[in-house]
Amino acid sequence: MYKVVLVFLFCQTYGFILPDGTPHVNDPSMRIVGGISAPEGRVPYQASLRSMFNSHFCGGTILNERWILTAAHCTIGQSRYLMQVVVGTNSLILGGDKYAVEEIIIHESYNGNVIVNDVSLIRVTRDIQFSERVQPIALPSEDTGAEKELMLSGWGRTSYPGTLPLQLQMINLTSLSVERCQNIYSNIHQVFESQICSLTKSGEGACHGDSGGPLVEGNTVVGIVSWGMPCARGYPDVYSRVYSFKNWIEEQISSFVPY
Repeated sequence: MYKVVLVFLFCQTYGFILPDGTPHVNDPSMRIVGGISAPEGRVPYQASLRSMFNSHFCGGTILNERWILTAAHCTIGQSRYLMQVVVGTNSLILGGDKYAVEEIIIHESYNGNVIVNDVSLIRVTRDIQFSERVQPIALPSEDTGAEKELMLSGWGRTSYPGTLPLQLQMINLTSLSVERCQNIYSNIHQVFESQICSLTKSGEGACHGDSGGPLVEGNTVVGIVSWGMPCARGYPDVYSRVYSFKNWIEEQISSFVPY
């Protein structure tokens, strides 16, 4: 039986954290502790989800000319009229191309109480213009096993405690098996087969790097930042496993009928 665990929202990212005994209410912790600034053009598939006032609240992944992959907890309750997608820049305040949102699709089985099926798609109103700094990334052709080398990117803290950087951060991580991940989270929170876990040495990790942002293996996006423990304390970070939702993603895109 799992302990009752309260889940709090980041005030800036809408991301989930699980408390370590002290309530982290209004904790603005979007962090990639131990990460480095990404070189320009290194992460061309990265998207920033922003309010109409240009305030970043979640990350996303460019799948093709019209579609962005992100987490359901980033888009639930959002109005397509009040958000925009920014691509082509590592900066949260300068540059980039902005796109209005045509449609938001949230996985029909998303459950924010146990944090499962945390997947969403965003369709922009016009074709994204590709360049050296703006490119789509492929969905995985096979599942991701344990001990795989992964890369996470997002606008997160480079140290804890610390201030939010203005430049995109990136960090290399290693995947864990679901079994090992669940053992670590034993009696704390359930980990599902449709999720991926990553871990690195204590003191480094995404501790919700950037909710909704991409976890990448090679040239494919394999995870979507979903939830974790505060911050970089040896607990795995947990992502929605893109391979588990590949059919759903492809079906939503192929069957979409524009207004």
